[in-house]
Amino acid sequence: MAEVVQPGRQPTIKEVALHAGVSPMTVSRTLAGGVNVRPDLQEKVLQAVRELGYHRNENARSLRPGQASGLIGVAITNLGNPYYGNFALGVEEVAAEYGRRIVLGNTGEDPARERQLVADFLGRQVEGLVLVPSGGNADHLRPERLGDVPLVLASRRVYGLDVDAVLLDDVGGAYRGTRALLDAGHLRIGFLSNVRSVFTGQRRYEGYVRALTERGILPEEELVQRGQQDADSAREATRHLLDLAQPPTAIFSANNRNTIGALREIGRRLRAGAAREAMPALVSFDDFELAELMPVPVTIIDHDPRQLGREAARLLLGRVGADGHRGPARLVEMPVRLETPAAD
Repeated sequence: MAEVVQPGRQPTIKEVALHAGVSPMTVSRTLAGGVNVRPDLQEKVLQAVRELGYHRNENARSLRPGQASGLIGVAITNLGNPYYGNFALGVEEVAAEYGRRIVLGNTGEDPARERQLVADFLGRQVEGLVLVPSGGNADHLRPERLGDVPLVLASRRVYGLDVDAVLLDDVGGAYRGTRALLDAGHLRIGFLSNVRSVFTGQRRYEGYVRALTERGILPEEELVQRGQQDADSAREATRHLLDLAQPPTAIFSANNRNTIGALREIGRRLRAGAAREAMPALVSFDDFELAELMPVPVTIIDHDPRQLGREAARLLLGRVGADGHRGPARLVEMPVRLETPAAD
């Protein structure tokens, strides 16, 4: 007979065993690697684990009954991006003020890796989760799967998931950056961004389109390059834009990895003898390392990722506690600022 687990409570091995129709020992052996367990029984156990949302308690031996782990799980999308390193430092600063430590993981924008990472965090009995979501199916983030573990989303939201979130003014920032290019006389403005499913990319594209349409300019499909997740693919996308019969005279870049890729291609062309005046003006959403040393001036839509992390941690730690996870979801939208390059 299938076992019914009450919402908000983590299932036990016994409940998984009842759901799968096997013994608790079979469940334990399957989760330990499947030694001496038939493949068909392993599949039944794993199916029950997925359906019940069971997570192994990796801290069970080290924690006394009722003792909190003192851990906060932090999942980011790109550990190699200094932006997210600063974000994690902000979370860590506030967590330390509350006597907690963070456990950091990288999803690589992969929903499957995100699901596994969240499961691992829950297995370590974290007291809360701060997540930069990768997009895609978010069933593993629903309250009935997380139990009493509060969740705060940072930088991005997940549609249909009513939880606390800290966002940037993505639409307004992209609008102001694109408008600055229009005010400078540019009419053909390229757009570089990551995959369409990424929340920030969608919002920044909305701001870009809003600024163009206010001036009576329709976005041109050939000027929009989306799907670049790293600097190498962004460099190739920039090459494509600049090789058009009518290349853009300016480019709006929706994140710093795309900006770095664009600058690498611009630098390559300059080294090959291209005139600096022929290179596009560039606006970047997010600052990046050594921005002031780039081969062409870059206008930055800037904000403090460390402060973004602090705000996310404060929201989260306000939820940690007996009844802290209850109450309506809260949204914090942080402002951004437009920083134009200094004149030579």
